Amino acid sequence: MYRLLELNPQLKDFAGDIDLRMFLYRATKARILTGDQTLNDFANAHNYYGFHHVDGGWYYREWAPSAYQLYLEGEFNGWNQTSHPLKPIGDGNWELYLEGDDALWDGCKVKTVVDANLTRTEHLPLYTRRAVQNKSNNSFEAEVIDDKKVFDWTDKDFEGEKDLFIYEAHVGMAQEEGKVGSYREFADYTLPHVKEAGYNTIQLMAIMEHPYYGSFGYQVSNFFAASSWFGKPEDLKYLVNKAHEMGIRVLLDVVHSHAVKNTAEGINMFDGTEWQFFHSGAKGDHPAWGTKCFDYGKTGVIHFLLSNLKFWMTEYHFDGFRFDGVTSMLYHDHGLGTDFNDNSKYFSYNTHTEAITYLQLANELIRQVNPKAITIAEDMSGMPGMCLPIEDGGIGFDYRLAMGLPDMWIKAVKTQDEFWDINKMWGDMCLRRPGEGTVAYLESHDQALVGDQTMIFRLAGANMYTDMEKNTHNPVIDRAIALHKMLRLFTMAGGGEGYLNFMGNEFGHPEWIDFPREGNGWSFHYCRRQWSLKNNELLKYQWLNDFDHDMIHLAKDHHIFNQRMANLQLMKAPEQMLCFARCDLFFVFNFHPSNSLQNVLIPVYPDSKEFHVEFTSDDHKYGGFSQIAHQLYPVKEFDGQRYVELYIPARTAIVLRETKEAPKVVEEAPKKKTTRKKAEKPEGEEAPKKTTRTRKTTKKTEE
Repeated sequence: MYRLLELNPQLKDFAGDIDLRMFLYRATKARILTGDQTLNDFANAHNYYGFHHVDGGWYYREWAPSAYQLYLEGEFNGWNQTSHPLKPIGDGNWELYLEGDDALWDGCKVKTVVDANLTRTEHLPLYTRRAVQNKSNNSFEAEVIDDKKVFDWTDKDFEGEKDLFIYEAHVGMAQEEGKVGSYREFADYTLPHVKEAGYNTIQLMAIMEHPYYGSFGYQVSNFFAASSWFGKPEDLKYLVNKAHEMGIRVLLDVVHSHAVKNTAEGINMFDGTEWQFFHSGAKGDHPAWGTKCFDYGKTGVIHFLLSNLKFWMTEYHFDGFRFDGVTSMLYHDHGLGTDFNDNSKYFSYNTHTEAITYLQLANELIRQVNPKAITIAEDMSGMPGMCLPIEDGGIGFDYRLAMGLPDMWIKAVKTQDEFWDINKMWGDMCLRRPGEGTVAYLESHDQALVGDQTMIFRLAGANMYTDMEKNTHNPVIDRAIALHKMLRLFTMAGGGEGYLNFMGNEFGHPEWIDFPREGNGWSFHYCRRQWSLKNNELLKYQWLNDFDHDMIHLAKDHHIFNQRMANLQLMKAPEQMLCFARCDLFFVFNFHPSNSLQNVLIPVYPDSKEFHVEFTSDDHKYGGFSQIAHQLYPVKEFDGQRYVELYIPARTAIVLRETKEAPKVVEEAPKKKTTRKKAEKPEGEEAPKKTTRTRKTTKKTEE
């Protein structure tokens, strides 16, 4: 019996479905591999197709099984469409050899001309490693990359920290100026902040080339091209290499769940058919995102996508992937409107078994390329076995995102504090598959977009624009700051085996994200991060930043993720108070808005002797009132149970630790005078009203 069924005995009626999952996985491997070939041997399409500089000339190859004829045009031949035809060499493959080392050159602009279905069209090469926009007509052109050029990597044998603290980031908006930021700016200015903040992993969005900046990178056009929005390929390599030098792991937000519809700059209709990569007909069109859906059953598609994963790991040294849109891949209805409240929903006619097989193959390949790599699934359905090894009947991911937690918190903060259901909040923290890794997070990047709100803005509203100076007192802001700290600590400590934060949320960034578009005059004002706010000692953002910094370092120092699930020590639902233990730390929360609790007895371990306060949200340095005494708390015994007696102020979190050495002395940092700077309020407007999200918006092009 597979371990998946041992961990989930409630799935025993679906043992046949798990057997089918594993049969399809083995059968697909047998079909696509020959002899003793491994997936690592198989996934090398990028080393064959595309442009390759060899001694004395250049090879250019494409896979276009339904095309009648292919040509290469570009700067090298004065953009002559037909002077350089490719020749068919079998199995839908085409090849052109250009004699002479100078026949092409690094940066030479090219396009592929395809004759198919009695029509001639222009495309970007499928395996292009760089696509740039022609500013004169807004079209995209490919640039040849000389693969003989070698980057001077210095990250040999890099290995990231075991515990996973992810800083999710978008390179373009990671700077304060009103512009698109670059890979090198991110490496030189943002990475030091990530390192100092304590996060040991960055998860980079929007790296795969996308024609529309406002898509957040989720409408990929060129799967092997590092986005030219942010610089050149060597600039991205510089970023990854520098992150590794700083001990920071780098994950790629990979989009294999769908592709942009565009044909001129995308892979759609490259050989004149929609079924080269995608399902034909309605099945190939995503009903919500307006994009194309891959046919994961085709060997050519598996070859393309698996090679894509290996390419990003070998060419750019990424340490793993966060797979976007996994729920959409798993089900024929893309999980739209489906309530996964019954195990039968995971094993039915709606289940896309070919996509599950592809994800298993992807995870196996990734481990063959780099056994230390990390994979994370964005799956809100809770598919059983998603994060179990393949041999256990699983799909092979290391972690899934705890997508239910942000939704839970949104519902909670829409309710008056007095009516928060602490039992449900704790239950949602524990609602994860046994034996499977989970990455907890308070809020997603989607919540930062116009039309939604970050957690701090939900709590504080427009008061953020007027009352964030430390010498200004406002009950709305006081509540927002207190809860922002508590919710982050509660989620990080109780919700998973890893933790994720979207850049800027750690210090309560006040602005939503609005990509430059016609509706805002193509402004970058809301498409940046105001790092200066967290550094201004007159503003309360510093309190939130310092709290997050110390929270992350606390969790790392004590390796709290070594214990998979926390132990609930005390739950007082009417008082909205609870305590749970994880490793050697006891996390105590009083969420009540006004009721401070006296003489609360916190159950501790039988051999405990005395405790001290390791961390609390109530310290002055975090904007609290310093009502928690940093003293030794002796353990008391009643009726055979050992306790620590504690005073817990309203809206306060306390972390206790058994004292085995002298406790840390908490001192207030000296005050410094700095130039006053407030968050900028848009002239004549409050927070934006709810609008359609732009997360997965397709840019239409004239073709």
